[in-house]
Amino acid sequence: MERRHKRRTSGKPKKKKRFTALYISCIVLFLIAVGGYLFRKQLTLVAFDWFVSPTLESKLEKSYQPRQSGEQQQQETVAYRKEPFSVLLLGTDERPNEKARGRSDTVMYAVVRPAESRVLLISIPRDTYVQIVGHDPNRDGEDDFDKLGHAYAFGGADMSMATVEKLMEHKADYYATINFQGIQEAVNAVGGVVLPIDKPIENKNPLHIKFRIEAGKPLYNGEEAMYYVRYREDSDFNRTKRQQIFLNAMADKLLNINGITKIPELLDIMGANFKTDMEPTFITGLGKQAISQGNPQISSFTITGEGFKKKGLYYDRANEQELEYARLMIANWLDSDTTPQTLRLPDKQDIQ
Repeated sequence: MERRHKRRTSGKPKKKKRFTALYISCIVLFLIAVGGYLFRKQLTLVAFDWFVSPTLESKLEKSYQPRQSGEQQQQETVAYRKEPFSVLLLGTDERPNEKARGRSDTVMYAVVRPAESRVLLISIPRDTYVQIVGHDPNRDGEDDFDKLGHAYAFGGADMSMATVEKLMEHKADYYATINFQGIQEAVNAVGGVVLPIDKPIENKNPLHIKFRIEAGKPLYNGEEAMYYVRYREDSDFNRTKRQQIFLNAMADKLLNINGITKIPELLDIMGANFKTDMEPTFITGLGKQAISQGNPQISSFTITGEGFKKKGLYYDRANEQELEYARLMIANWLDSDTTPQTLRLPDKQDIQ
């Protein structure tokens, strides 16, 4: 009886120890979770410094391509950039191994206000009828007006910049081109993106690639994302809006700890599909600043147009009121004296 009694009493401290260890473990896990939430920006910055900065700049060297025109902006390496600047974003359909230059499917004039982590995206449909600056007007007896997307095919980023600058009446400080061929692998590398697809998207034109994107999925893979941004059987305006949505989705995916560590891998994937005249140190500095300030707030505006035909080809004539409104917004956002309270935000109701 005495031996049995000892067994019972010897079991109680072990049970108490197990409970105490479990209790302490829960407290530690709770503190780690709270600390991770409260200091997530700092953790992300550490991840950027440890996993991204050592390799990012060397990889960006492969994508750095100054303009042929030689009109290069001064790019100071500063810890904190305040002055607003503009970037022409071009999404192209060219293939790296082909000699022929592709067209720009996506044309966006972006104004970046790094001090407030704000970005204005002005989208201009690729079929917009514009004067192609620098294109030979005597070619085949034609004038120098054509689809905006053809400017890239005629003269690359330089001609696209000159054409958009004339249209918007504002200079573009930098350019960045992204080839849509790299989207599929890039999206897969980050584990897919969230897209607001509430009804199936399907190509039905027999002359187009057949595909169907189902609605309501939590994440969409690279192939689905590529088809999402390139789908064009509804309208060029809707297509442009989808491209804006996709850029927001990728930004949300990348600006977290897991996404940040994927950036060097993404640059390897993009390879020749990504070109810019922004220097590597300039980009990494902006990236670190954006992380420290939180996700950028993106405001989007699309210039619509009225369709017409010329010599059997379809064009869009830009809405003059919306074009002028876009110019006013650009001037307002580029002005360093503009405060966050006095920023002009996209609102079609304000257009006279």
